[in-house]
Amino acid sequence: MISIITPVYNGEKFIESCLENVINQNFADVEHIIADGGSTDKTIDIIKHYANEYPHIRWISEKDQGQSDAMNKGIAMAQGVIIGILNVDDFYEPNVLSRISELFTNLPEPSLIVGNCNIWDHRNNLIQINKPKRLRSVDLLMEKQINDDGMIDVTFPVNPSAYFYHKSLHQKIGIYKVAEHYVMDIDFLLKAVKVAHVKYFNELWGNFRYYPGTKTFDDSRDGTNETRIQQLFNEYAKTLPLIEQWEIRLNRIIIFIPLRIFYFYQYPQRLPQSIRNRFIKSISYLNSK
Repeated sequence: MISIITPVYNGEKFIESCLENVINQNFADVEHIIADGGSTDKTIDIIKHYANEYPHIRWISEKDQGQSDAMNKGIAMAQGVIIGILNVDDFYEPNVLSRISELFTNLPEPSLIVGNCNIWDHRNNLIQINKPKRLRSVDLLMEKQINDDGMIDVTFPVNPSAYFYHKSLHQKIGIYKVAEHYVMDIDFLLKAVKVAHVKYFNELWGNFRYYPGTKTFDDSRDGTNETRIQQLFNEYAKTLPLIEQWEIRLNRIIIFIPLRIFYFYQYPQRLPQSIRNRFIKSISYLNSK
């Protein structure tokens, strides 16, 4: 059985589509566990309506300590041997659960498998496809990489809708950090790749909505998300052999240069004044030729 866990709090905007997404997988051997944090909108009414009609839906609603706590409660309830985390505003591609069940048939325990993930904006425009094909600890900690499309992408899986794992993995690495409210999934992955049998599949499995008003978007816009991730990466990097630490530093330097060029190409007004003056002078000289 696959246990899909959805943490939610006041998610009436998306909870119905989330429930429908799992229902429309047409996969019989699944349970969908909704861990609600005591919603005050119509979330509970919608969950009750669907749970009365579909026995695979199980749910609780009580005050919790945040998203990590809700996920841990769902894991404790889970009866399946395979875990998937589906945030209320994200969704799976069609027939993904059948594919996941098929793949896990011959995998050693515990395993973590990762696919590709679409990233959508609030206008339903596709921003990027996350393809985290390199999943060693050192690869994840490199932060950025050049993907198969020649685009600069983050190295780690951006959303849990695109990865699944054996529930028994938590026996080796523990549960999600209750005190962590933002990068709990990255912390989980960094622990998981050290002990699990990890495999990447170049297949589209998940969809991640990245738009204003969501925790991830707002945190990224403020710049605090990148700081949190960097702090977490620095902590884990210290546990690696020195040669791997240097590999990470070298990669960051290689990626940093084109990133900064692209950034200042978009925002030339943010260049230091002295550099801007030189740049303008050079352009003027070239135009005079």
